[in-house]
Amino acid sequence: MNWKSKIITASLTATMLMGSLTTGVLTAPVSAAAVEHSKLKVIWGVNMRTSPSSSAGVVRMVPKGETVTVLKKSGSAWYKVQDSSNRTGYISSSSKYTKAVSGSTTTSGSGSSTSETGSAAVEKVIAAGMKYWGTPYEFGASRNSTATFDCSSFVRQAFIDALGIKLPADSRQQGTYVKGKGAVKTDWTKLKRGDLMFFMSYKGTKASSYAGVNKSTARITHVGIYLGDGKVLHTYSNAGGGVTTSDISGKHWEYRFLYGGSAL
Repeated sequence: MNWKSKIITASLTATMLMGSLTTGVLTAPVSAAAVEHSKLKVIWGVNMRTSPSSSAGVVRMVPKGETVTVLKKSGSAWYKVQDSSNRTGYISSSSKYTKAVSGSTTTSGSGSSTSETGSAAVEKVIAAGMKYWGTPYEFGASRNSTATFDCSSFVRQAFIDALGIKLPADSRQQGTYVKGKGAVKTDWTKLKRGDLMFFMSYKGTKASSYAGVNKSTARITHVGIYLGDGKVLHTYSNAGGGVTTSDISGKHWEYRFLYGGSAL
């Protein structure tokens, strides 16, 4: 082989190698701008799968417009997420399918910060609470154990796990703590995601059962974390499933609601 042939051969080899590398870059999944506990809006219907593989079973197809919460990144091409009905699974991290919800991203890393506020902190608290889904209920549960919870110990543990913040030990003290943080709202529909909700004692399933009650002086007996979309994350009985979510509107939770606000 003469020198001209060698040059041509080398050039072709370099072109082929560079072409392969370039193709790899262009075809690799492009991750959406999301990190742990941030929220993503689906912009193209995407399958939620049972494991991070395109051959894994499909939990459901998440439609365009739905928002999911990132629980963690799995490899270079998948996110483990939680949907609006609290189901978990894996979706592609390609930006073809999702985009980050403005203001919802957090920074990943170890440790916690008591000074962190805003939507990032809220999502951490909710994610921390969600990991205890189904944990049994126990009235007067130990504040030093996560084996069982009552309503206030559950809320307290979510804040400890997420942010290192230790709220007061019971629901009434937590209510006072939230009032001390600023204005509270007596209309639950005005609450923001992550606000704490405080309730009076159960008197029945009908609105009429609570008629005439002076809620400004009623005693707090229950607390939960507002998720938005008319749902509260809390625990109140083993019959209710331990740590769970409940609909508020038209239920006794709506009639029992006293006030709510941010603990951050």
